[in-house]
Amino acid sequence: MGSKSNISAVKRPALSGRYVFAAASILLVGAALVLGRGAIAESAVKIPPPAADVTTAQGSSETAVFAGGCFWGIQAVFQHTRGVTQAVSGYAGGEKNTASYETVSTGSTGHAESVQVTYDPKVISYGKLLQVYFSVAHDPTQLNHQFPDTGTQYRSAVFYKDAQQKQVTDAYIAQLNGARVYKDKIVTQVTPLKAFYAAENYHQDYATIHPDQPYIATYDLPKLGNLKTLFPDLYRDKPVLVAQANEKK
Repeated sequence: MGSKSNISAVKRPALSGRYVFAAASILLVGAALVLGRGAIAESAVKIPPPAADVTTAQGSSETAVFAGGCFWGIQAVFQHTRGVTQAVSGYAGGEKNTASYETVSTGSTGHAESVQVTYDPKVISYGKLLQVYFSVAHDPTQLNHQFPDTGTQYRSAVFYKDAQQKQVTDAYIAQLNGARVYKDKIVTQVTPLKAFYAAENYHQDYATIHPDQPYIATYDLPKLGNLKTLFPDLYRDKPVLVAQANEKK
């Protein structure tokens, strides 16, 4: 398990998916939440769109897989992004037999906490998803680290499914580094997608179900505020949830 702050220590549910918070604990983090929201809300960076984009998308459904810290926040960002039809928290980069939360949390599996984004390319392009990912969903200059979460399972990575996704992603990273839009160099890995494994049910839709959980309130809700501010044409109030998609099956 990577090193974590006190807030991060209460971040994750037990396997039962349940929390027991003492009233005193909630009071103690109250002041921190106010400061945390402001500090993190200011961390989003307004960046230009990619100069090149995927042009081979066909039909009404495409997928992309992104990693960058805890998957709760990245899932929430894309669930609130217009044109996304589903965003599933899961694992990518390792083998099937190690694709479970407790095993991935050891940092020794090769997996990264990831989100598989299914989207309609007629509504939103792959390049626009990348713009949201790099500016709102996480900090791409952090190496194996996002806010209090540390370890290779929290690395910044784009898992591309084909040559054009790789080409567009590589070109965009070079474009952003060349424009010096960040103080530090982007460290995002661009890696071929071998497979994506959905995470346990209790991780799905977590930010929507638990908006008052200290970790969510401090680190993830500000991302939604930044999405609404920086991409008002893409932001939607009502998220597309995994639970709703499962009910329709």
